[in-house]
Amino acid sequence: MPAFPAAARAALADSQLRRNLAHATGTIRAKRAAVVAEVDEWEELRLAGAAIKDNTLRHLDEHLLTLEAALQERGATVHWARDAAQACEIVAGIAKNHHVDEVVKVKSMATQEIGLNEALAEQGITAWETDLAELIVQLGDDLPSHILVPAIHRNRAEIREVFRRRMAAAGRPAPDDLTDEPAELAGAARLHLREKFLRAKMAVSGANFAVADTGTLVVVESEGNGRMCLTLPEVLVSVVGIEKVVPTWFDLDVFLQLLPRSSTGERMNPYTSTWSGITPGDGPQEMHVVLLDNGRTRALADSVGRQALRCIRCSACLNVCPVYERTGGHAYGSVYPGPIGAILNPLLKGVGVDEQTDSLPYASSLCGACFEACPVRIDIPEVLVHLRSQVVDAHRGGAPKPEAVAMKSAAWVLSDARRLTFAERGMGAAGKALNRFGRAVLPGGRRAVRRLPWPASLWTGARDLPAPPAESFRAWWRRTGRR
Repeated sequence: MPAFPAAARAALADSQLRRNLAHATGTIRAKRAAVVAEVDEWEELRLAGAAIKDNTLRHLDEHLLTLEAALQERGATVHWARDAAQACEIVAGIAKNHHVDEVVKVKSMATQEIGLNEALAEQGITAWETDLAELIVQLGDDLPSHILVPAIHRNRAEIREVFRRRMAAAGRPAPDDLTDEPAELAGAARLHLREKFLRAKMAVSGANFAVADTGTLVVVESEGNGRMCLTLPEVLVSVVGIEKVVPTWFDLDVFLQLLPRSSTGERMNPYTSTWSGITPGDGPQEMHVVLLDNGRTRALADSVGRQALRCIRCSACLNVCPVYERTGGHAYGSVYPGPIGAILNPLLKGVGVDEQTDSLPYASSLCGACFEACPVRIDIPEVLVHLRSQVVDAHRGGAPKPEAVAMKSAAWVLSDARRLTFAERGMGAAGKALNRFGRAVLPGGRRAVRRLPWPASLWTGARDLPAPPAESFRAWWRRTGRR
């Protein structure tokens, strides 16, 4: 993927994409606002969620060992994966041991993060997505663009065409008379997936939460496909980020109130599935849990950035972000798009590694809407500014960039009173010259320069440039006789 500015420029040129995004995010925002307004203690719930997550992260090593012991006691096999390659190798190995050539999947950000589908395909194993939006993305040979609604960039007509053209090659074809009515599209997906549910011997899931003291994994979803994957196959493998652990069921209660309201705008999820190990004769008879690091301990070591590990993947920050609404998720070049992706990706990967990752902390106007919407109070603007400083530090040395030259020049001028005096006189003369390029009146009566010649036009083309004052503060002070 190119760096965010280049990818965003291409996305902004797609008017259909922008219409799709504006409609979808506007609808979700309205639903969320309505159900959040019903909860008088919403802010107290946010504070409680943040406190539980922070306390858990401070003692993460202890809670993970408690989780491992509880899972093993209930018959599950626990694997530890330091990175994506190791996690994919573990899952592929389990599939090969059972002579499986296809698996069904519950929607999972962690498995997308590690590229599990692609890794399994290289081993001759097909992974079928069963979430409706994920199915649309997979059949369309596309990429997810939203945490909650991966196909948010598609409208109904586009989805119908994807089903008609691609379903037959993947299994049961779409009906010949398929329309773009949502009920018919969902019905076609249901028939297509049913044979896969009944045939699959192995399923792969993630987990929204992992309760340490009972060894319980939790998945919340809206369609029931997760329940099918978690109960029908003989073997179940769950790939779980180590930050998903919560100590007790009492702690889980807080998040089951925060998550559905923040994500789908519902009071509770239609399906909340929990499972603790193996029950003879009921459900999968072999359970594996892969506890995934893949950069999370790197993020944990960052005293400012570690708050990103509170994230419960609700996508509320995406739905209120003016940047995301106009560019969509693909511009972020990651399975984690939007404001949370702009901080989570650099924290997991590290800065100074590639240009695309380093561009993400700048994919924000720092308006703060994401912090206000976040159910666990992640101060995303604070982390963005923190990461920007890390990106700058990572690129120190070598030929200085124009921005660095400008900052050093400003520091040289501002550090000496005589140099500042000369600069102020120059600004006064420049202010008079700028009048030739036109002025605009901003709200509140402030005046601004409308345009400047290149290269200064790169600034005035996207921002207001306040008009320089007629005289400097020092000149005004001398003229008015203030002592």
